[in-house]
Amino acid sequence: MEKQIVLPRLRVERAPTALFALENIAAWDQVKRLEPLWLADGSAPATQPTRVCICFDETALYVRFDCEDRDIWGTYTQRDEPLYEEEVVEVFFAAGTDDPKNYFEFEVSPNGVLFDTTVSNPTSTRADLRWDETWNCPGVRWLAARNDAAETWWAALAIPWIGVAPNEQVPSVARANFCRIERPRNSEPEFSCWSPTMTNPADFHKPMYFGILEFE
Repeated sequence: MEKQIVLPRLRVERAPTALFALENIAAWDQVKRLEPLWLADGSAPATQPTRVCICFDETALYVRFDCEDRDIWGTYTQRDEPLYEEEVVEVFFAAGTDDPKNYFEFEVSPNGVLFDTTVSNPTSTRADLRWDETWNCPGVRWLAARNDAAETWWAALAIPWIGVAPNEQVPSVARANFCRIERPRNSEPEFSCWSPTMTNPADFHKPMYFGILEFE
């Protein structure tokens, strides 16, 4: 018998008004944090933890990642360069309840560089995976900051509904995942996510494992 997939489910909180400023730490502190991300294969929590905050208002979905990182680095400086080759946090999103064949992906590096793309993934296999990094989400905002001495960095995004939701309105339900690629320069990389994709080698592009977000 095929093992049933049990997906994480989250009722997303309303955003504090002050979150229009992504750097407002006091506002983010009012938003409940998820449990630290798990390894992509689901075997254990990541050794370098990541905590995620998610909330929304009528204009956007807000996401913040707080990362512990013993070796913070990155060389890319331009939007839509292949950040996934280095260190990055990622958001996958698709409105609706079905396993998505088309979805949006957003990545932010420790140096504050953005990669945003639409993804076509009709068979959940790399052979058929296609993306269009020339797409730029209208109105998206992002910010990141690093503290090398404290071995931490954070990144935050405001993803407007006008760019990712039907009728440009808050969906009642969406499928999503929140992920991190951690690449220490002296050891093996670590791939972690909110909803483990049960893959080894790690592969985040498994939409059947995207978790469920519910909006009031």
